[in-house]
Amino acid sequence: MKLYMPTIVYSESDCVRKHAQEIGKLGTKALIVTGRHSARKNGSLLDVQAALDEQGISYVIYDKIEENPSVETVMEARDFGLAHAADFVIGIGGGSPLDAAKAIALMMKHPDLDERVLYQPIPLQYLPLVCVPTTCGTGSETTPYAILTLHSQRTKQSIRHRIFPQLALLDAKYLRSLSRQGLVHTCVDALAHLVESYLNTNSNELNRIYSTQGLRMWAQFKEHLKEDALTQEDYWQMLHTSMIAGMAIAQTGTSLPHGMSYPLTYEMGVPHGKAVGVFLGGYVSLYRDREAAADVLQLLGFTDCEELCRYLKELLGELSVSEELLQQDAQRILQNPEKLKNYPFAVTLEELKDLFF
Repeated sequence: MKLYMPTIVYSESDCVRKHAQEIGKLGTKALIVTGRHSARKNGSLLDVQAALDEQGISYVIYDKIEENPSVETVMEARDFGLAHAADFVIGIGGGSPLDAAKAIALMMKHPDLDERVLYQPIPLQYLPLVCVPTTCGTGSETTPYAILTLHSQRTKQSIRHRIFPQLALLDAKYLRSLSRQGLVHTCVDALAHLVESYLNTNSNELNRIYSTQGLRMWAQFKEHLKEDALTQEDYWQMLHTSMIAGMAIAQTGTSLPHGMSYPLTYEMGVPHGKAVGVFLGGYVSLYRDREAAADVLQLLGFTDCEELCRYLKELLGELSVSEELLQQDAQRILQNPEKLKNYPFAVTLEELKDLFF
């Protein structure tokens, strides 16, 4: 067994402003990486700018990160950061800006390399990185992963480099501006991380500390989430659950639901959390270690897989996926050992298709 979690995490109200000094120690000019609107709307960008101003640190802003960011966007942002002589990176937002910020920090450290190196298993350093999450799903602030869109392959894929942020700053006030749908989808993504980490080839007594606690925490707000009756305490609970879920998959990786989700996102535009969630109940039902599957259900407060599936359907709504796409999706998984390695049992084409709701 091994455990590695190097990111320094602070979580408190006005977290960014309170830890401005730690941000200021990371470099002399920051490249702020974010999306077009949300960081301005929820106040996180303003907080980061104020913290940098307080420390006398100059900055430039790259705010063109799209949902499911592409390799092309990463390279454009890399060139922008280099042109402005930035020497550290601050990612603000959900999983898309945070994952992009990781890849950008890597590529800025190596201006002589092109995008092919993102998917080559070569040990490389990266610029100092700060992550400020404003959603409660990916836990990217505590994972080493960066998932990018590969248009050439019509899918999403994690880069081959493990990039942990130096610093993660968590403040639940940023969640307040999320839409109902955005909140649901990101919470379900965190749930998938916890389930897929617990039910995983790489799970063990040590790293299940994270997924076990995270599942307990998810259970505490699940009814409030379904009823759209959230308290301030719920927002903090969701943010911390997402963070812990990130710590969980940092040790184990994800499994079949995440692998099956990517074509739904690329081909149909299904938001990532929903695309993962539609395979989640089927995954728990399929998992052949029934004792471990029962543990997951018990920690979440569900009596059986049927109750979990009903809950997810009610939460996520209906989704129609063609038989052809599910067939292609399942075949792609079966032909890729990397996608299968985190599921510890043999699996058939029909079983993969049956994961869907």
